[in-house]
Amino acid sequence: MRALHTAATGMAAQELNVQVISNNIANMRTTGYKRQRAEFQDLLYEHVSRVGSQTSSQGNILPAGVELGSGVKSVATPRIMTQGGLAASGKDYDVAIRGEGFFKITMPDGRTAYTRDGSFELDAQGRLVTAHGNLVQPGVTIPQNATSVTINAQGAVSASVPGTTTTTQLGQIELARFVNKAGLTGAGDNLYFETPASGAPQNGTPGSEGLGDLMQGNLEQANVEAVSEISDLIAAQRAYEMNAKVITAADQMLSATSNLMR
Repeated sequence: MRALHTAATGMAAQELNVQVISNNIANMRTTGYKRQRAEFQDLLYEHVSRVGSQTSSQGNILPAGVELGSGVKSVATPRIMTQGGLAASGKDYDVAIRGEGFFKITMPDGRTAYTRDGSFELDAQGRLVTAHGNLVQPGVTIPQNATSVTINAQGAVSASVPGTTTTTQLGQIELARFVNKAGLTGAGDNLYFETPASGAPQNGTPGSEGLGDLMQGNLEQANVEAVSEISDLIAAQRAYEMNAKVITAADQMLSATSNLMR
């Protein structure tokens, strides 16, 4: 019976939907996390009676046909790249992006990764790095005797150094933006990589060329809304249950048909 297969595709789709929602909820406290959304499309149709076909020699046209669908399929789980809320951390090397853009990170294999997670640290050489020790591009080195490190809205890193009466600029943090942010591929560890779908990165100084500015001592929170995720989870659960009931009903109909044929 066709209904068994059709309902099974619905259950599989809602299972994926629940997986996406559960990952969003699990990352509610992940810095810079961007929530995902499951998207679906209907499958091919069997045209038992095709709409618009001629029904008589006088030229009558069928106003509505008979189309039997074959279920649903998962097509994408795009990330919703909206701005997350900013929360003060009070840490000098925590930096949040307010607006468009990603921090550029040098990976151990030389590739460039991108992130919205600005919870940076210093390594043994005083270089600005991520929590995993990957270098923030372009490299910024903080002297050991530097005090009052400041990162302004345009990404300029300055500090007071003993022996000078003015602050010294130590480096410049740059950002990158993409034509299609949702086209980036997630790599875990709050990192993304460029893909043909995302387009090439457009690099620049924070606050210029459509890029957002920076806020020192702040971190961007996940853009996950608990109430929305819970309501979506309930809807997905109900849809899964209804598809399961369709399978149960189809099985009972098949059983009844078999009993009548005995």
